[in-house]
Amino acid sequence: MRNIIYLLLGGNEGSVSQNFLSALSYIEKRIGEVIEKSPIYISQPWGFDSEQDFLNQVIMVKTDLSPQNVLQYVLEIENILGRKRIGSGYSSRSLDIDILFYNNLILNSQNLIIPHPRLHLRKFTLNPLNDIAPDLIHPVFKQSISQLKQNCQDNCTVKLIKTN
Repeated sequence: MRNIIYLLLGGNEGSVSQNFLSALSYIEKRIGEVIEKSPIYISQPWGFDSEQDFLNQVIMVKTDLSPQNVLQYVLEIENILGRKRIGSGYSSRSLDIDILFYNNLILNSQNLIIPHPRLHLRKFTLNPLNDIAPDLIHPVFKQSISQLKQNCQDNCTVKLIKTN
């Protein structure tokens, strides 16, 4: 069975645009076919202070992998592309890949929560997700992505910078 997943790419250190291109290549090789990509957005850091803004993009991928296997490959790709995890809080990074959705699955395990538990709170996630899946229904909140975006209270500035 082919599963549809949505991944958020983000980063604010180094050559982020190049990291996105490399990540897309690795995702195609290890996780599955990238069938849709949002435009790239620039946004202020969320949850911490940094002088560098973030770039963000959402992609839709077809995969035969389980959620845990997707997570395993996502962590490997982040590592290959220079991600350094410092403590448990938010920090600047070369690349971050979040699993937003895996079909309509609701999963709450020790190392993975799907849907992503904070996606509805973040315009930097909702704006690009809305570009490729406005009618996608969040399986927990039972609202479309466009509704979640409309109701989002996030005050961070998020701007479109690059279309596909």
